[in-house]
Amino acid sequence: MKRRMISALATIALIAAAAAMLRSPRTEMSAETAAMPSLQQLHTAAGVNKLPNQEIEDHALMFPNAAKR
Repeated sequence: MKRRMISALATIALIAAAAAMLRSPRTEMSAETAAMPSLQQLHTAAGVNKLPNQEIEDHALMFPNAAKR
């Protein structure tokens, strides 16, 4: 009896969830309407242009590829 009650409640919950998913309007997000700002807006907001330029050393000579045998 107890197992039937649990399975009945689970079935009702699944049917309710499926009905709610079918009723909800489908919205598709495009690149223009996405909530994520553009990369240029992120750089401006973070003040990237105000950071000092850094020189990057070429580490290719310090860490060469493994020698071929």
